[in-house]
Amino acid sequence: MKRLNFTLDDSTVDLLVKLSEKYYKGNKSQTVRAALESLAEREGHDGWVISGYTPLRIDHDVACHTCGSERYEGDILYKPVFEKGHSREAIKNIPAEEWVECQICIEKQ
Repeated sequence: MKRLNFTLDDSTVDLLVKLSEKYYKGNKSQTVRAALESLAEREGHDGWVISGYTPLRIDHDVACHTCGSERYEGDILYKPVFEKGHSREAIKNIPAEEWVECQICIEKQ
């Protein structure tokens, strides 16, 4: 183990504390490690990653992509916004199916 000395602004410290308490039982080191691993994976990816979601009022019955729960016309669901990686093959491999997520599933991610 090695100790590093760097300075974080107050809002970053607050976010670190909040995330570490919510996901890692207050372990800030584990929280920073997970964030760095996530960033490294995202920056080096070759295919597609979800970079966010946009709300969508659906105009037909559909199921959530993740949990499969039935959703009905007029419900608000969330459509993923995909970010392309570095591979030239990514364009051919973008998900083609209808993909919407319920609020419960996107809050878990």
